Amino acid sequence: MRWILASLLFCSLGAGAQNKLTPVDEGAYQKLLAANKGKVVLVDFWATYCTPCRAETPKLVALASKLSARGLQLITVSADEPEQEAAAVKFVADQHVPGPAYIRKAKDDDKFINFVDPKWSGALPALFIYDRTGHKVRSFFGETPVKDVEAAVVKLL
Repeated sequence: MRWILASLLFCSLGAGAQNKLTPVDEGAYQKLLAANKGKVVLVDFWATYCTPCRAETPKLVALASKLSARGLQLITVSADEPEQEAAAVKFVADQHVPGPAYIRKAKDDDKFINFVDPKWSGALPALFIYDRTGHKVRSFFGETPVKDVEAAVVKLL
């Protein structure tokens, strides 16, 4: 019976979705990158209140689907506030974002932003590309054509 309920919950949320986002701070972010060594990692920082973020997400999901077999891993990190987490969870499910998905839960947002990239102001959307060894090789701040992101990723695959 529990299996049936779990299956129904999974189906209602969508493949790869979950009913909460995994919190990430500086330490968790570093561990997340380390766990994905051997893959090219595209980290997408977004928020539900960010119109360009919402427009970009389906394009990034399509890119990840297209290139995952070649070694691309998409990681999404919501910058929404805790009271907006339910909306973020719904958005991730509606967009079929491959899971797990994360939410920023840093004690000090400025410290977290500087940890991710000292050149980043915290503006959204923000994309960071890491090579197979875990080194950041490219950052995109603000609206970026997905063809530019794809070109940068393909060079690393």
